[in-house]
Amino acid sequence: MSANGKIATVFGGSGFVGRYIVRRLAQNGWRVRVAVRRPNEALFVRTYGTVGQVEPILANIRDEASTKAAIVGASAVVNCIGILQEDSRQKFNSVQSDGAERIARLSAEAGVEKLVHVSALSADINSDSNYARTKGEGEAAVVAHFPDATILRPSIIFGPEDDFFNRFATMAKFTLVLPVVGAETMFQPVYVDDVAQAAVMAAEGKAEAGVYEIGGPVARSFRNLMRGMLRVVRRRRMIVNIPFFIARIQAWVFDMISISSGRLAPSILTRDQVRLLAHDNVVSEDAKKLSDLGIEPTPMEAILESYLYCHRDSGQFDAIKESAANLKA
Repeated sequence: MSANGKIATVFGGSGFVGRYIVRRLAQNGWRVRVAVRRPNEALFVRTYGTVGQVEPILANIRDEASTKAAIVGASAVVNCIGILQEDSRQKFNSVQSDGAERIARLSAEAGVEKLVHVSALSADINSDSNYARTKGEGEAAVVAHFPDATILRPSIIFGPEDDFFNRFATMAKFTLVLPVVGAETMFQPVYVDDVAQAAVMAAEGKAEAGVYEIGGPVARSFRNLMRGMLRVVRRRRMIVNIPFFIARIQAWVFDMISISSGRLAPSILTRDQVRLLAHDNVVSEDAKKLSDLGIEPTPMEAILESYLYCHRDSGQFDAIKESAANLKA
């Protein structure tokens, strides 16, 4: 086993991106601590390795003691915790700024060899979006405490458990119109396992320290991403662009409904998301990329059908029905 039983702590290791990182670390021989707030809900990660190799442990990055306990003794630490919306407990500042600072500081104090921080391509300390601003602040704190950290900035991440293509494919089941905000905004979707491969390479010292902008092989507009998704789920829907000034009003209404519910419930669309959608989310030409790690980005077309088929009218039986129809013809 290449890691010789070294310990890696993955914060958020049961989440969408984290579970792929954990699986790859386990395959490479690491003993993995999956640091999460609810270990009983993350027991499935044990199946990623041999008996006792992968274990979920209790850690809350807002708490100094539990975060420190999760880090002590680890050779590598990966932080892939992030939120897209705030709720009554999880706030952008506490999770993406303060939490990132705490992990980096405690990792440096514990003598951790490698720190990998999964950020976002939109990270910008001067952004008008709270999400992007706190991502930028988190990066700055990581570099301040752990100068040799590796920071990964992915664009939209897709994969079987994603909340992007799956969300819009579900919407397409129930409406003839697919509303999008920022239809011409550009994105560069990247496959979740490509992000995981980059993170593991960094954890194992196979990547130079620094910032990597992680994107797929092709940049596409929001509208074209939806067209591609609709082709895969075999539905015809009208894609309607919602102008930003209307989207801001709608988001304000949704935010007020969320607040009035008494407990900041998840909103359909937030004002912060509208601010994000006003800016392209693509890799810079002069940035370090997946290619600098020797990773060839996986095209969307090679993956989407493997998990979006369930959103078709007949799910996995769709191809059988089409074949039967051809026989009748």
